[in-house]
Amino acid sequence: MDGERDGQALRRGWTTGTCAAAATRAATAALFGGDFPDPVMVTLPGGQTPCFALGWTERGDGWAAAGVVKDAGDDPDVTHGALVRARVERAPAGAGVLFRAGEGVGMVTRPGLPVPVGEPAINPVPRAMIRRAVEEAAAEAGTAPDLLVEISIPGGEKLAERTLNGRLGIVGGLSILGTTGIVVPYSCGAWIASIQRGVDVARAAGLTHVAAATGAASEGAAQRRHGLSEQALIDMGDFAGGTLKYLRRHPVPRLTLAGGFAKFSKLAQGILDLHSKRGVVDLGWLADRLAVLGAPADLVDNARSANTAAQVLGMVQQAGLPLADHVAALAQATALAVLDGAPIAVEVLVVDREGRVAGEAPWRGPGEGVKDPVERGA
Repeated sequence: MDGERDGQALRRGWTTGTCAAAATRAATAALFGGDFPDPVMVTLPGGQTPCFALGWTERGDGWAAAGVVKDAGDDPDVTHGALVRARVERAPAGAGVLFRAGEGVGMVTRPGLPVPVGEPAINPVPRAMIRRAVEEAAAEAGTAPDLLVEISIPGGEKLAERTLNGRLGIVGGLSILGTTGIVVPYSCGAWIASIQRGVDVARAAGLTHVAAATGAASEGAAQRRHGLSEQALIDMGDFAGGTLKYLRRHPVPRLTLAGGFAKFSKLAQGILDLHSKRGVVDLGWLADRLAVLGAPADLVDNARSANTAAQVLGMVQQAGLPLADHVAALAQATALAVLDGAPIAVEVLVVDREGRVAGEAPWRGPGEGVKDPVERGA
């Protein structure tokens, strides 16, 4: 079973890298004098050998091209249904496999990514899969595996607008991705990878301050507060733990964490995966925090029986109590504990649904004193 949604088994799919390798395998076989194999088999990094139907073929004098329709299974992938094409032609003897970006495939323009600046945005594992596909086809034909491989995805430039590629400095289209060749439905792997690449790009650009946010409203609040460039903004979504653990190993001097009251209430409790599937906000915990702040008993009781965290926030704002500051301070303590002494100063902004900063914990580095409003006597 691949996973479940509403009690139903989820179907796995294939990465763009796998589709590109399969299309390359078919086009190479045709270029070397054979027919387009359909279905075509490709070897994945784990040794699996799935077969793919071809969705398009074409050939001409000295070149051949094939395409495979991307099937992402039950994962909400923006490239699901896209045609991933490979066009191959002979390269000079001894050149090996050369890569070119065709329509809809981006180019790398900033350092910090696993592919050098000026290269097509085809990641290392897909490149290895494509090389293997060429070598296997060349061995069968008894010829040298010296080819120029152009990967394209018609419509990819438009699809890329729905990804983080622009922020990472990948222009003109999509990235060809994949580490195992297989898409696991609703896995966090792709998102965590984009977080890591965002940190890498910021560090390579020499940035000393990044902001990691749970969503658009909180990201906007951090950007307005500090005037940060787009390159300094990390869309961490619900993956606070993954973001902090990567920064622990790859530090940036200053980190602003920005997020909604509900999500950061979880972080304040030490929960690092902020997704709702990991549980709802603990309203009893929030009520207990209000009691610590000296709130009247009726307000504490109302918070305990509230429907949502947003409702609690509205109550305490009307009462003038610094619960959001308290949550921010505890979330900051969680973050610093995960960073475990890394040379990073952390600021936390708790943002309401309108994008306003409802509470905050000012800059604090490893080993610095507590700035919780409760312990400050607020």
